[in-house]
Amino acid sequence: MEKKEKKSLQTLLPIVAFLKPYKKMVAFALLALLLTAAVSLSLGQGLKMVIDNGFAAGSVEQLRSAIFVMIGLVSLLAVGTFCRFYLMSWLGERVSADIRKAVFDQIVMLHPAYFEENRSGEIMSRLTTDTTLLQSIVGSSFSMALRSSLTFIGGIIMLFFTNVQLTMYILIGVPMAILPMLFFGRKVRKFSKDSQDTIADVGTYAGEIIQNIKVVQSYSREEQEKVAFSDEVEKAFATAKKRVRQRSILIASVILMVFGGLSAMMWVGGNGVISGAITGGELAAFVFYAMMVGMSAATIAEVYGEVQRAAGAAERVVDLMGVESNILPPEQTTALDQTSETVIEFQSISFNYPSRPDELALDDINLRIKQGEVVALVGPSGAGKTTLFEMLQRFYDPQQGTIYFKNSDLKLQVPSELREHMALVPQNPILFSNDVWYNIRYGKTEASNDEVIEAATKAHAHDFVKELPEGYESYLGEQGVRLSGGQKQRVALARAILKDPEVLLLDEATSALDAESEHHVQAALKELMQDRTTLIIAHRLSTVVHADKIVLMDQGKILDMGPHEELLSRSKLYQRLCELQFDLSSNES
Repeated sequence: MEKKEKKSLQTLLPIVAFLKPYKKMVAFALLALLLTAAVSLSLGQGLKMVIDNGFAAGSVEQLRSAIFVMIGLVSLLAVGTFCRFYLMSWLGERVSADIRKAVFDQIVMLHPAYFEENRSGEIMSRLTTDTTLLQSIVGSSFSMALRSSLTFIGGIIMLFFTNVQLTMYILIGVPMAILPMLFFGRKVRKFSKDSQDTIADVGTYAGEIIQNIKVVQSYSREEQEKVAFSDEVEKAFATAKKRVRQRSILIASVILMVFGGLSAMMWVGGNGVISGAITGGELAAFVFYAMMVGMSAATIAEVYGEVQRAAGAAERVVDLMGVESNILPPEQTTALDQTSETVIEFQSISFNYPSRPDELALDDINLRIKQGEVVALVGPSGAGKTTLFEMLQRFYDPQQGTIYFKNSDLKLQVPSELREHMALVPQNPILFSNDVWYNIRYGKTEASNDEVIEAATKAHAHDFVKELPEGYESYLGEQGVRLSGGQKQRVALARAILKDPEVLLLDEATSALDAESEHHVQAALKELMQDRTTLIIAHRLSTVVHADKIVLMDQGKILDMGPHEELLSRSKLYQRLCELQFDLSSNES
């Protein structure tokens, strides 16, 4: 059990490391804390002076002097408390911000497979809820714990200094107060971690429903989702209730033990004043210190529960910080062969997604793509077309085989630098909660306004952007919800045009456009693809019949490749795909 206790505290050590850059602030905060603790302990002696030298002695002058001393001490305590509270709160906010940045920096560098295996809501909970809890620990609870520890120790010393016999009654309750801290503290930590996990579940569920609210309402599932969400909230409440119960028992036990000893001391001390063994001032000072010791012990017990809860949050954050990306920059890179005619080459590539280890997404893929070549990937859904795009951008590494870019193994290139040579226009365009400038400029952050407008014009987006309420400064909403599907696709295309990549990746990039827009965008793409290596995933074969090479895929394998006419003459699958699309187009007409 002691090892578990030690481990729980060790999980907080990485968080303490975030305080290192702010050593001066920590030193000033500790100095203010020591000052307030010392002044608090001095108040007991001031109280003794007021009673013995003022009230008991019947001297107005001595009473005035004692009162002035008390006012001075209280004023000093107020200044010290202001400094302590401000500095510790500042540290808490600063460390929390640094932790959030560190966690986010870690998240954006992780490999995509991690997000297949971990829910986005849980990751967001670690970034927000857990770091907020750690902020309260650094900014408040740590200060309270240290101050209470100092006043607890100092109070006991002053108790001995005031009256040894009465002190023994107080000390009887102290060891008994520590026992519930050790026993219930472990339970608090366990329930705290469980509570954070259930809160993450609630956030994940709510986020998914909000993101897909149109589907929910389209199928009239509002009432069922209310019930389902209520169940998730009740689960979180039930776990939180267990944690609160354990913390409540912990605090109540400490208060009972300490103040039970205090009551016994009051009985003995009161008899001592009546018999003349001690003065009223000594008893008042003793009661003051005893109350201080009792309150400090209760505060430590309460903070101890918070620390255990923070240990659970810290464990979740540290676990995330400790995840190593599967896609890392190489220790040594190789230069790209700028003279190579072959831009991309897949050699004997076999791959399966981590979430589906028994199912090959790509099976022995061999493909060579030359400079300036337009290559179309066609085939049924699930054939592996999109997976090839992801492998080329090195979102995943193959289990077998090697992928070359300009005669260099992708694993020997820095991923971010490799991706600078490529631009992707996905089938479902991704826009950010910002304005049009931001979304198009995402392809080239240093681009001028004129360059952005030129790219938008080439993508046939300029005309509709001008008509938006604030033009290019119009806020597009979450995931570009204020635009139609075709408009979002054209903004995404403008982003790729602005990037001006060597390799263009089009994942059915015109699928969301109406016939007229598609005609114009196809013309823009034709111009954009001039002297540029282009890979196109196409479901509508009419858009790729003029490609230099069509690669026919099915079930992760390349079945055939060649120009449209050759495939049409020798491939039954390709013939069937063409016939189906011809029939569909006939029916539509």
